[in-house]
Amino acid sequence: MDLTLTDEQRLLYDQISRFATDELNDPDGSAAGERAFPSARWQKAGEMRLQGLPVPEEYGGAGLDPLSTAIALEALGYGCRDGGLVFAICAHLLACVVPIWKHGTDEQREKVLPGMCNGSRIAVNGMTEPGTGSDAFGMKTHATKHGGGYVINGTKTFSSNGPIADLAVVYASTDRDKGYHGGITAFLIEKNTDGFRTGQVFQKMGLHSCPIGELVLDNVYVSESAVIGKVGAGAAIFAESMDWERACLVASHIGTIEWLLQHAVEYARTRKQSGQTISKFQAVSHRIVDIKVRLEAGRFLTYKAASGLNRPRTASMDASIAKLFVSESLVTSAIDTLRVFGGYGLMEDYGIERIVRDSIAGIIYSGTSDIQRNIIARWLGLL
Repeated sequence: MDLTLTDEQRLLYDQISRFATDELNDPDGSAAGERAFPSARWQKAGEMRLQGLPVPEEYGGAGLDPLSTAIALEALGYGCRDGGLVFAICAHLLACVVPIWKHGTDEQREKVLPGMCNGSRIAVNGMTEPGTGSDAFGMKTHATKHGGGYVINGTKTFSSNGPIADLAVVYASTDRDKGYHGGITAFLIEKNTDGFRTGQVFQKMGLHSCPIGELVLDNVYVSESAVIGKVGAGAAIFAESMDWERACLVASHIGTIEWLLQHAVEYARTRKQSGQTISKFQAVSHRIVDIKVRLEAGRFLTYKAASGLNRPRTASMDASIAKLFVSESLVTSAIDTLRVFGGYGLMEDYGIERIVRDSIAGIIYSGTSDIQRNIIARWLGLL
């Protein structure tokens, strides 16, 4: 597989990394405001169509192919030190925009995609539930046929962007007898719909600027026009969106690992201990070498997964492999960089400790590392 970027892809990377560095960070590099959703920066990202990278231009997107989408998100991860904003963009794009673009009706696409692509509308994915976690087969939220539409009841949790979202992609059971495959339907629900509200807002370890909370559906009535795709096709739609999320979201992690490597090298070559730079100590240099190895291997796996999104046969396995390896690599690389910096790595001014906190969530969201191993094991015929 040739990993050489085309001239257009290289220009795309350079353009977005510069934009993210200049426009999506605090001027002083601090993390003082990280607990507030950065609305102004979200809007700036929308002007670059980062929230609609693969969506055709006719619907307001940038019209990129899957690999170029991953390259753009890699550049975002390199340039933007606000991991919460990066994650908010990815969650909106990959778990909400992609399903509507891929499976929505022409009316749905024309109505919501332009605003979702330019940042004027924020979306939330409603899948995870309080009592099920990674067990999508145990979904309790249900939609009952009523007149010309459906009445939906249930609660979703750990919904990224939920407290600030304008609309939601919600999955609900429409046929309990058919179960998860064939019995789940995806719905597009506006935030001002009667009975639909946000519940508890959670405070988490990292990704602070991406708000997360509950979605409560109490006798929410929607017409049949709210169905995304076909009734009963929700499981397939969700699985495809997760392939996109796992393959492309970790591209932003690759960008972050690149940033960590660059700063670890610079610091090690200038920081002195015992009369020499710490880069001369094998314990330090080898730790940095390991970051480089993870970066190169992770980039290959990510590009392979992103390139394969148009080849459904192996897309899920490739995406799970990339997600597993890169998310774990980000955690390890962030901690290794902190150890290179020593006490300075704990200081907010250097930005390392924030990445450490943000990185931990990567082994949980979009399916935990253990879930990815289960998916890969099934492909190997082990389960």
